[in-house]
Amino acid sequence: MKQSLHFLFSIVLFLLISGAAEAQKYSNEFLSIGVGARAQGMGNAVVAGIDDVTAGVWNPAGLANLSDLEGLQIGAMHSEWFGGVGKFDYLGLTLPLANRDRRLALSLIRFGIDEIPNTLSLYESDGTINFDNIVEFSAADYAFLLSYAQRLKTQKGRLQVGGNVKVVHRRIGPFATSWGFGLDAGLQYYTGNWRFGLLAKDISTTFNAWSFSFTEREKEVLALTNNEVPINSVEVTKPQLILGGAHRFQFGKVGLMPEVDFTITTDGQRNTLLSANPFSVDLSAGLEADYQGFIALRAGLSQFQRELDFDGAEQLRMRPSIGVGIRISKLHIDYAFTDLGSEQSTFSHIISLKLDIRPRKQN
Repeated sequence: MKQSLHFLFSIVLFLLISGAAEAQKYSNEFLSIGVGARAQGMGNAVVAGIDDVTAGVWNPAGLANLSDLEGLQIGAMHSEWFGGVGKFDYLGLTLPLANRDRRLALSLIRFGIDEIPNTLSLYESDGTINFDNIVEFSAADYAFLLSYAQRLKTQKGRLQVGGNVKVVHRRIGPFATSWGFGLDAGLQYYTGNWRFGLLAKDISTTFNAWSFSFTEREKEVLALTNNEVPINSVEVTKPQLILGGAHRFQFGKVGLMPEVDFTITTDGQRNTLLSANPFSVDLSAGLEADYQGFIALRAGLSQFQRELDFDGAEQLRMRPSIGVGIRISKLHIDYAFTDLGSEQSTFSHIISLKLDIRPRKQN
């Protein structure tokens, strides 16, 4: 077991270092928003404690927390960002395999901006404006994740491993489209009331191969307006490493679980809590309090950034979030209120649902 873990960590470390050489910054950032109102309410600090269908996105190892007796679990989420301009949706399901220690999951994610006016054909050939030529298009990012998780036998504690195969599709109206492929790997370890998690994202340096399609007329308009005509290219997403720890406290019927996560990026210096080149470290912290697993209150902080005020003074800002969850029989309803960025008026409401479909008991 120790040799296997040492070998796995060595592979992850090698891929993180080798992937830090050539790639685009902030590529596929829509996958960093996260799914599920429970996670959003905790400031996205869930890599160690996640234990439901959304683990397929946060840490696939967490899927192994669901036993075979819990059967099929379905999750869905909808949120709107920037005053309803951007829409973020998620649908996922997980089911056990014949081996009760193993699970599969499928996650579908879409982040899109719809009804964008296309003004490239606004002008006629004689220079007159024709508003009837304006048509609308959408710019959307899609991700499809196939996840696998398994429990491993250990003498102490509980060890779980998991991985993702993900396909990313991005489309900007009729003008541009891309397809990409990547891999994630995750671990969770439970000992007593402690929970530890590790997620290595994009360990294969996820790529997106872009292709562009413009008519000759559109190319002419782009040239006249001093815009470059894009050419086919490949965009690469660098690896990230997320480490987390959580502890479960029980006070009678009331449970309390705080978690702290550290996200290590490899795409150069970022405006994070610890900023360096090529590695930067960001912090997220969350707290969940529940009463008999029936109702839960959540709060979190993430995205710590240093910003300059008008007088030149530097201040540390962060992304706050709060949330609540309730369980009604086999249905889980979660709500979160959080901020996508550090600017004002970017707070959004997030609602997600989970449904457990358990198999009938055999006589």
